[in-house]
Amino acid sequence: MPQNNTELRLAVLIDGDNAKAEDVQATMAEIAVYGKPTIKRVYGDLTDTTLKGWKPSLLENGIAPVQQYAYTKHKNATDITMVIDAMDILYGGNVEGFALVTSDSDFTRLAQRLRESGMKVIGIGNKNTPEAFRVSCEKFIYIETIRKSAGEEAAEDKAAAKPAAKTRARTAAAKTKAAAKSDAPPAEPPKDSAAQPKEVPGHIVELLVKSLKDIADEGGYALLSSVNDLTVKKRPDFDHRNYGYKNMSSLIKTIKRFEVDERPNPSHPNAKVIYIRDKKAK
Repeated sequence: MPQNNTELRLAVLIDGDNAKAEDVQATMAEIAVYGKPTIKRVYGDLTDTTLKGWKPSLLENGIAPVQQYAYTKHKNATDITMVIDAMDILYGGNVEGFALVTSDSDFTRLAQRLRESGMKVIGIGNKNTPEAFRVSCEKFIYIETIRKSAGEEAAEDKAAAKPAAKTRARTAAAKTKAAAKSDAPPAEPPKDSAAQPKEVPGHIVELLVKSLKDIADEGGYALLSSVNDLTVKKRPDFDHRNYGYKNMSSLIKTIKRFEVDERPNPSHPNAKVIYIRDKKAK
């Protein structure tokens, strides 16, 4: 058994009828955070013109195509083939986990069966994915969140590659500073606030509070990473990025309910570990 997540051998099974080829590269990068993809397959009728975009994505990411002809319209031949392969892989004993890339609730029982056999199951699909499938996975990641993260990283890389961007930023900052000193009213914020962090919903705050309570020490404190892990176990689709935050610590610091304590990390003198406490706890 692998000693850490990056060594976890994963079988990546993609529902080509359900997923989009343009998301593959970002999806594979996300999956690499949880383990090492050793089996990578996409299923579907790749002769269909609607799936013609898959070919370059398969070549670029080393994914094996599994051709499944649509013998009859509106039937789930692709789903059945994917389930059969998953069970064959399970009994082959060459992986410790699966990444199921689909938004189809038909795979709910497959996810449950794989977990019953001790497999780590990661689901990746859109926000409309039925809850039954989402909660059957150990971790469920929204493809919209992956797209957004990939887009932000690409934007950062592009900015870093162009020194002129820094010059423009300094110029803009100087203009903003000058405008602030004038009597003119401040500029209105951009109408599109999609990139701005969102307020964490109340039911998520309560979920975090309950997770904290479950593992808190006598002083009411718990390691933030442990609170995050337990929260994901309770709600597999929980992800700080869903609310516009790059990491869990930045999210937790915006919630007034929690007291944050940054302590020295014994293993890394220059780093810190974060503990949190519920201010309302008795």
